[in-house]
Amino acid sequence: MYLFLIPLLIGFALVGLSAFTTASASRWGAKAGMTITFVLRNILGIPLFIIGAVLAWTSGAPFLFAPNKITRFAALFLIIAGAVVFVWGHINIGRPSHMPSIDDALVSDGLYAVARHPIYSGAMVLLVGLILINPSVTWALGCVLAIVWLVIQARLEEMDLLQRIPSYKDYMKTVPRFLPRIK
Repeated sequence: MYLFLIPLLIGFALVGLSAFTTASASRWGAKAGMTITFVLRNILGIPLFIIGAVLAWTSGAPFLFAPNKITRFAALFLIIAGAVVFVWGHINIGRPSHMPSIDDALVSDGLYAVARHPIYSGAMVLLVGLILINPSVTWALGCVLAIVWLVIQARLEEMDLLQRIPSYKDYMKTVPRFLPRIK
């Protein structure tokens, strides 16, 4: 029942390599480092964690609770809201979201003016909605692990961004990591 963890966790690790853009570029050169990161992340990592997610979703594990109309409505709202933020964040940042390079510039407008990691924020909201739709033990575990991975990934990326983009340090002081400040 828990074999889904193997492709899921390996996928997370490979996708997480995008947080080491500076290290891979200094080791193999900018072009080769970007290509290696792209292949490991997009060609291997993303498909592996999708396979793990599908296995978790379809595992037939027992539910943590019985979904009802209220949880399904809340789930639908969270899934749509999270997906909108997730897609909008990708559109806002452009190419660096799937092909980071040492030449990236700081994006601090649009969603990135209110949160440093809106793509991750949207993904977390979407994952909570998906747990409400399918509250199986395996799916909930997979989603919780994904949320923990997103928090760790954000921290690793920020260490890399501080090396690649000097203005990122000031940006970190004014823009929160995941949730916009309420003024």
